[in-house]
Amino acid sequence: MSIDSQYLPLQNLYQHEQQRPDAIYMVQPLGGDRLEQYSWARTVDEARRLAAYLKAKDLPAGSTISIISKNCAEFIIADFAIWMAGHVASPIYPTLDGETINYILTHSESRLLFVGKLDNWEKVAPAVPEQLPRVAFSLAPPTDYPKWADIVADTEPIEGRPTREPGEISLLFYTSGSTGRPKGVENTFANMAVAAKGELERFPLDERDRYLSYLPLAHSFETMVGLNLMLAAGCRVFFAEALSTFVKDLKRAQPTLFISVPRLWLKFQLGVFEKMPPGKLARLLKIPLLGRVVRRKVLEGLGLDQVRYAISGSAPMPPHLIQWYRDLGLELLEGYGMTENFSYSHCSLPGRTRVGYVGHPFPGVECKIGENDEILVRSGATMKGYHKMPEATAEVITEDGFLRTGDQGSIDEDGRLKITGRIKELFKTSKGKYVHPVPIENLLNADNHVELSMVSGLGQPQPVAVIMLAEEYRARVGDENVRRQLTETLAGLLKRVNSQLASFERLQFIAVARGEWTVDEGLLTPTMKIKRKRLEERYQPRYEEWFKSGQPVLWEE
Repeated sequence: MSIDSQYLPLQNLYQHEQQRPDAIYMVQPLGGDRLEQYSWARTVDEARRLAAYLKAKDLPAGSTISIISKNCAEFIIADFAIWMAGHVASPIYPTLDGETINYILTHSESRLLFVGKLDNWEKVAPAVPEQLPRVAFSLAPPTDYPKWADIVADTEPIEGRPTREPGEISLLFYTSGSTGRPKGVENTFANMAVAAKGELERFPLDERDRYLSYLPLAHSFETMVGLNLMLAAGCRVFFAEALSTFVKDLKRAQPTLFISVPRLWLKFQLGVFEKMPPGKLARLLKIPLLGRVVRRKVLEGLGLDQVRYAISGSAPMPPHLIQWYRDLGLELLEGYGMTENFSYSHCSLPGRTRVGYVGHPFPGVECKIGENDEILVRSGATMKGYHKMPEATAEVITEDGFLRTGDQGSIDEDGRLKITGRIKELFKTSKGKYVHPVPIENLLNADNHVELSMVSGLGQPQPVAVIMLAEEYRARVGDENVRRQLTETLAGLLKRVNSQLASFERLQFIAVARGEWTVDEGLLTPTMKIKRKRLEERYQPRYEEWFKSGQPVLWEE
């Protein structure tokens, strides 16, 4: 496969350094109103100095260098330095538990760890092998590790323009582990070039565009967009300081491309409703001239008034939420991809969206439906393989190069893909019927009272659902009248959902989880997907009691 070298990341980087040395590439908040700006020249200079530091370690070529940090400018520069030095970058979610972090560092045979912007380093640090060398980013918690700023000040930069072969491994991502121990996914520089070229064909961006990087760079999706696509297009990248300053950070960036997950799109909506009741807003939007002013004001308040492309990923968007943003003049597009194909697979086309579908294949992506309705995808962005797991690699990549996604789906007459379930999540009831939980969960999640749900029922006479209420309602369940109203509302939801299902799929009850499912509890992945196994372990002991109650809606106490 021929690769257009202009889309390879290091070649891209050197081109910007040469053509736009003084242009600002990254903007890093430091607290309050303090900002640190990184020009292309400064970015490459610091990367060269860190690369020289790594080269001096005399590590074997292609060694794994790990990064554990929230998103920041030095995270991206560290990637560049690792590649310049001839090694492989392996980002790690800072929210993972210690056992998983230790497994990843050990399995990847990591030779050095960059420690960055973290809230929980005191919990993570004991999981790091004692002998592993470390380097501290400028925003890292206080440590006695060699510091980024000192290395930059004391190290002469490497010379020349070191590049890497397209087939070499660039990134080693470890999957978020929603179904078990994470696997290391080997992505190559060729994967990155293919994705960059195809993304720019679909979404023409250039140096005038702006992007806020806040979804975890430890995930291939954010690396594909926040690093790879922004680098290829030469866009300006901003970072978020903290959750509490997110709206301020968003308004500073004024992004023209904004990517998020359904949970955050919902939080934005609730924030608007706190200032203006939904009924009043809906009435104002229908008034021709006034509606236009209100739309602009709402989007300005969210920091989204300059957005040209708005994309949601990770989970299906409820139709009512998509329509609400469209009423504001923001056409939400949906995307689909996997770590195993560098998150380069499908995305809605502007003007050709269909609710419930994740859109058309990106340029160069082939998609077909195989046995058991499994979605098969082939492109130049498909991973090289699972790290040290050739048998697992052979199981998911066919002889003719198609990736077995494990997702089930269908393709409509216009070529748009719909996700209908996941093969491994099928379960059999005591009546011998197989049930797909994901389509039922999507029906539940489409209701604005529900933020997340988990449908299960292995060995039970009927499937059951456990839901996490949307934040607006979680905060009010202590009020007896609110709880009574919610019980009636959810009983109605149960009836509506069951009316759309075959008899063997119908839910016996909806149980309302107490409080919030969180990443820290191990109930959600870092990308906010449910950890099905952990949730089932938590709730299955209650099923017998809940079945006996005979109630359509139950509350976890």
